[in-house]
Amino acid sequence: MSAPANLMLGVSIAALAACSPAQPQSDERAAAQVAQPPSPPQTGPTKASDNCLLVVWQDQKTRDERFDLAHDSATGGAISCATGTSASQFANAFTAIRSAARAQDKAAILDEIGLPLLYIDANGNRRELTASDDVDAAFSEVFDDNVLALLRDVDLDALTVVPDQGAFVRLGSVWLVVDRSGGRPRIVTVNKQALGEAADAVRAKAEAGEGTRAPQRSSE
Repeated sequence: MSAPANLMLGVSIAALAACSPAQPQSDERAAAQVAQPPSPPQTGPTKASDNCLLVVWQDQKTRDERFDLAHDSATGGAISCATGTSASQFANAFTAIRSAARAQDKAAILDEIGLPLLYIDANGNRRELTASDDVDAAFSEVFDDNVLALLRDVDLDALTVVPDQGAFVRLGSVWLVVDRSGGRPRIVTVNKQALGEAADAVRAKAEAGEGTRAPQRSSE
């Protein structure tokens, strides 16, 4: 074969090689491209939570920026991002709830309730109270001694937040949500079944020598 023919053959082979599909990656490289699990959530303030607070503050006539920044982190994430309101609003609500529960002030407790109120008894039976008169009529059943005991000591440290669902205390015994950005959280769920489970957990720890006095279990 002549030299020009050899040259043309070489060029053709090179062109075909350039157009061929790339070789599969090695197992090591492929594994490196698998998505890694997310890092554990940060417990301190983050840039994202700061941005959520800015949005919340825009809808508040008065605010406590220093308190909100210092207390925005809760179990489950940032209070402002998960609930649409600020830590100071929760703190204010809890202060009023504690005071009302300690005084057994029915009217004051009713002021802290949002409608509809979901009531779950100790056996898991659910009832939605959609009107103020319904809550008033069922008040003594819903807010019995065990629930009032919980509300007497509720505070910000016990709060767990769930994005787009609200916040709860004591394993979901009481849930709170806001009805507008930057608003005051209100009680929308009382779950005696969860309260009983929380009491059982505390009792088990106490019996194992890991706690102090165990609370009584809620009963119907």
